[in-house]
Amino acid sequence: MSLLYNKIVVKVGSNVLTNDQGMLNVSRMAHIVDQITELRKLGLQVILVTSGAVAAGRAEVELKRKLDPVSSRQLWSAVGQVKLINQYADLFRSNDITCAQVLTTKENFSDRLHYLNMRNCMTTLLDNGVVPVVNENDTISVTELMFTDNDELSGLIASMMDMEALVILTNVNGVYTGSPENPESKLVATINHGETMNIEAVSGKKSNFGRGGMLTKFHIASKLASQGVSVHIANGMKDHILVDLLTSKDAIPHTHFIPSKKKSTGVKKWLAHSDDFAKGEVVINNGALERLLSDHAVSVLLIGIVSVSGFFKEGDIVRVKDAKGNLVGLGKASFSSDEVSKEMGGKVSKPFIHYDYLYLI
Repeated sequence: MSLLYNKIVVKVGSNVLTNDQGMLNVSRMAHIVDQITELRKLGLQVILVTSGAVAAGRAEVELKRKLDPVSSRQLWSAVGQVKLINQYADLFRSNDITCAQVLTTKENFSDRLHYLNMRNCMTTLLDNGVVPVVNENDTISVTELMFTDNDELSGLIASMMDMEALVILTNVNGVYTGSPENPESKLVATINHGETMNIEAVSGKKSNFGRGGMLTKFHIASKLASQGVSVHIANGMKDHILVDLLTSKDAIPHTHFIPSKKKSTGVKKWLAHSDDFAKGEVVINNGALERLLSDHAVSVLLIGIVSVSGFFKEGDIVRVKDAKGNLVGLGKASFSSDEVSKEMGGKVSKPFIHYDYLYLI
């Protein structure tokens, strides 16, 4: 058997890993681990991003009194994460594979140094034959900075680690033209880079036990595809889906987001996912917008800025918008917001955002 890729991220959603009672489905976990084992024997590097900690904790602890959603999630995830990683460790060990727990929060991606440290950690694990098992650290995540779902986390990991593909395993076959429950809805086999869909057609219905939905998956997949990463959304409830999808010459029913041939690299990959960490924004005039959208590599200059909002320092991430309020890009500021307010519109030679630190949407 030949592989489509050499290194991938596999994301397993809550609805794949839980039974109808919301408890861990250990047999499904075992089957996924067996598939990863088979793929590793063919030479594939795999990072596993997994849900399931809350489900595992729910089975261990019965609430003595009613808690708010954040507190109950913290309780169940703190207890459940131990059970979840131990279960994975046992399953991987039975296949003579060592796995490692990597817990992270959204804030870890906001700081470039933390980002590079996390990348170095996972690179070291992969280089030594260890499977990183990644999950959000729900016990300390601040509500405003929680990942939308592990779909978002898996996208960040795939981008950060320069993976060739992300496979999102959910409880449906992929993206449909309408609700998957509607018999008239059709599965969308391929979505090309830059292709849009009727947002109402993409089901925004959330899973029973997860925080995200197909709309979240669609947005994450589209963003990754724009960076040159293939994304496959497939049904994790089907036996052998991972192996079949990544080795078969036959078409497996699922949705494939076709990537751009132009790949984002280095700091631009980090910036691509940094919108939530922006400290402020600037609005540029039409002349500056035309130059940014041209085929030439250009920076954002102070002379093209017409307004500034928010408070930011040199080195902070800022949004760049056009006169209509559309997001044009994200970048690393070379001036503080106070300096921009004083100097915008002027002919200062140093760029506000150098091209090397600018990601255009």
